[in-house]
Amino acid sequence: MAEVIYLTHPEVEIDPEVAVPDWGLSARGAARVAALAARARNQNRDWHVVSSAERKALETAWPLSPARVAVEVRPLLHENDRSATGFLRGAEFEATADAFFATPEHSVRGWERAVDAQARILAEVKAVLAAQAGRQVLFCGHGGVGTLLYCALAGQAISRAWDQRGGGHWFAFDSESLQVAHHWRPMERLCS
Repeated sequence: MAEVIYLTHPEVEIDPEVAVPDWGLSARGAARVAALAARARNQNRDWHVVSSAERKALETAWPLSPARVAVEVRPLLHENDRSATGFLRGAEFEATADAFFATPEHSVRGWERAVDAQARILAEVKAVLAAQAGRQVLFCGHGGVGTLLYCALAGQAISRAWDQRGGGHWFAFDSESLQVAHHWRPMERLCS
């Protein structure tokens, strides 16, 4: 039995001219990751670090990986597929995200269905944990699919009510029982 952490990337540099999966961390987001990495090194955290292939998740994962250990990249840990709409601004994105969570068995504006994204991330997490039995694992990923994972593990219906409040949050669960230890917490409380 080991603790598993699911951590979402913090703030990103939003650029409507760049594909969303290629967005990197903003200066604030990178600083938050650097501070967490320093705390993790001070505690000699020996995580097996796993990341989505999206740039913002990788930029979160790389500093948190123990020295000389490669990050395991799992492309299927990506955020829910929103390529049908591309970048959506503010209120339009929030309304579409609300509909994504509210109607999980339907595709909203061509987005991946929430039930499909949930099944995908749950299968990937279970596959990693089966291969890393007994190890502490740190997943670096995204808020939407992270919330879907939380709902699955906590036995909750898909709902945005379980979403994090901004990027750079984490929750913990047990590697064997998959029982959730707590809801989202700011990354500043990880290794504190």
